[in-house]
Amino acid sequence: MGLKEMINEDMKQYMKEKNQLALNAVRMIKAEIKNAEIAKIGELSDDEVVKVIQSSIKKRKDSIEQFKNAGRNDLVEKEEEELKYLEKYLPKGLTKDEVISIIKEEVAKVDITDKKNFGVVMRSVMGRIQGRYDGKEVNTLVNDVICGKI
Repeated sequence: MGLKEMINEDMKQYMKEKNQLALNAVRMIKAEIKNAEIAKIGELSDDEVVKVIQSSIKKRKDSIEQFKNAGRNDLVEKEEEELKYLEKYLPKGLTKDEVISIIKEEVAKVDITDKKNFGVVMRSVMGRIQGRYDGKEVNTLVNDVICGKI
């Protein structure tokens, strides 16, 4: 079963359960997927659907941060609950040690004495982890590995 089909099945289940919070989260992601398909003028693959979901999750995390700063704990809780329903559609994440191992493999392939190669390492690492770890954290870890801190 594809990711879009799983989302549709979950939506039906949430309707039966009358789980409004989960239903809202799934409906929102379905709308974003539909908008992406309209922009592409075609069906999205599962990888493209994952990218749409990751983008939505990133927006929600940014919203959570803004709500915290504004003292809107009610909205923070709502967004965090909806995040739980969306994160289940993402591929299994990697541990920090697994990411460091991948970074070290990629650094070994490149001459890191040249600062220009930082981007080369980042591109190859991000291509291998494909959204299974936070990009900002990967950037920090690549920098730490290159500088010899790890």
